[in-house]
Amino acid sequence: MKLVTWNAQWCCGNDGIVDPRRIVKVARKLGDFDVLCLQEIAVNYPKLEGNAGHDQPAWLRGLLPGFELFFGAAVQEWGADGAHRQFGNCIATRLPVAHVQHHALPYPPDDGVRSMPRMCTVVTLIDPGLGAVRVMTTHLEYYSKKQRMAQARALRDLHLQYCAHAAMPPQPSDDGSPFQTKLHTDLAILCGDFNFEAHEPEYAEITRPSEGGSLHDAWRVLHADAPHAPTFRLHDRRYGPEPIACDFIFASDRLKDRLQWLEVDGRTQASDHQPVLVELG
Repeated sequence: MKLVTWNAQWCCGNDGIVDPRRIVKVARKLGDFDVLCLQEIAVNYPKLEGNAGHDQPAWLRGLLPGFELFFGAAVQEWGADGAHRQFGNCIATRLPVAHVQHHALPYPPDDGVRSMPRMCTVVTLIDPGLGAVRVMTTHLEYYSKKQRMAQARALRDLHLQYCAHAAMPPQPSDDGSPFQTKLHTDLAILCGDFNFEAHEPEYAEITRPSEGGSLHDAWRVLHADAPHAPTFRLHDRRYGPEPIACDFIFASDRLKDRLQWLEVDGRTQASDHQPVLVELG
């Protein structure tokens, strides 16, 4: 299974041009992905740089024939003009899908600090070699460290909850109702833009070992102590003077040994972040 994760910055490149077609083209060049996880996807935000005033999930669906695309809006609001606007993350896959869930992440007040709501989209899919895999994609708060830590803890707890369901499933049912048996798995990928670096406490929180199910940084599994390849501020230094790595892929206990390859595309400027490819076998 090949997965690409990318903060696409509402499909706006460093040239100021909004182009979902370019995002898909660059992601395909990085790898023939089975799963594409994108953060910062917009619906009807014409005041964003480059004018993201269109329905980007719909546009992306048209660019990915043979894929199903699931969009989770962290922000859903109506402007003074009555326009419906959404901003969030999406997962597109050509693999069979068992079920989908969208989870709002904690949003504790942080007086005077710029922020927005955040969420995590979870798609449980069936890979022919791996079986059921739970793919989780997210984008954590950038400005508020208080909110970001709360969200990191919630993601770890969410993973533990899913693992517990796999170990202790609910009462089985085949009655065709919403109570019918769901497919639960402890094989999981958590990916996205976390807005923290590997030396920060939020990273330590997500990777903190647990008997109920731990999450492991795929870069560390495959590259040991080698410095992470930068994924942000590589070409655009508006948000800081030095490149950093803040886009991660975490794998669950039983999936980390199936990691085969991880690559960061450090060349593209189709977004202010760099896309990351992981391959599992």
